Amino acid sequence: MNTQPIGIFDSGIGGTSIFKEIHAFLPNENSIYLADSKHAPYGNKSKQEILALSIKNTEYLLSKNCKLIVVACNTATTNAISYLRSTYDVPFIGIEPAIKPAALNTQTKTIGILATKGTLASDLFHKTTDLYSNGIEVIEQIGEGIVTLIEEGKVSSNEMKALLIEYLQPMINANIDYLVLGCTHYSYLMPLLLDILPKHVKIIDSGLAVAKQIKEILDQNQLENSISKTPENLFYTNTNTIVLNDILDGKFKVELLDF
Repeated sequence: MNTQPIGIFDSGIGGTSIFKEIHAFLPNENSIYLADSKHAPYGNKSKQEILALSIKNTEYLLSKNCKLIVVACNTATTNAISYLRSTYDVPFIGIEPAIKPAALNTQTKTIGILATKGTLASDLFHKTTDLYSNGIEVIEQIGEGIVTLIEEGKVSSNEMKALLIEYLQPMINANIDYLVLGCTHYSYLMPLLLDILPKHVKIIDSGLAVAKQIKEILDQNQLENSISKTPENLFYTNTNTIVLNDILDGKFKVELLDF
């Protein structure tokens, strides 16, 4: 009956897509979400900068007695999670682009990956890609500008749609049948992506798989909260609270943090 919260951090509001899956799958768990929007996007930063921000976020969540930390950011996972796991004595769950299911199931032998520069350049991403992409064409696209627009609340804007068409058209021309989303922010683009992509293209997102993995780790470590009562889900951001509040549909308390 461990009532300590699950900690979640991201370079902004994107990781709320992961929080929603966790909250639905593990309804008894308390949580603390840290949106480091001031430093978004992480994808354009150096590995050293990403590591420093990830350490800062982790130590804040540990100061709040979090029992497990979700690195709800592909860029932070691929660049920092090995260090975090070797340094801190709590379980860490990371987010990686789901290349494996796309590579194993593609019929056209061509898949697309839309991700940040930091994710696509990381050693972990290259290792995973090399492991599963034998005989498959992998079209990588840096989603330059996407995270910034989402952080500005412009998810459905004409500017966003034009950017996505520019990024996705080469993939469509190459006949991809899977698109892997390599950034948690990109989950909020699903309506636009479904509108732009041909109907046969499947979009792979990691949210539910992450929630299932968290449950498994909680069970293994006897950290699950079995007390059936309304959980406390706290959200902190170090920039304007409006966009975070809007993405959560006003259902949770959002506080401004000097961080």
